[in-house]
Amino acid sequence: MSKAAILKEMWDFLKVRKRWWLAPIVILLLLLGLLIVFTESSAVAPFIYTLF
Repeated sequence: MSKAAILKEMWDFLKVRKRWWLAPIVILLLLLGLLIVFTESSAVAPFIYTLF
């Protein structure tokens, strides 16, 4: 199953079940995940980790 399919399924779940309060939580988790992935091997990593 591709990542796009998982995101589409999550979006369909939110639409059908009217669970709109979950959307900000999901978006925040995705952004934090992207932040970790992009800073893992960069020179910016020590500065990002000091924020947390």
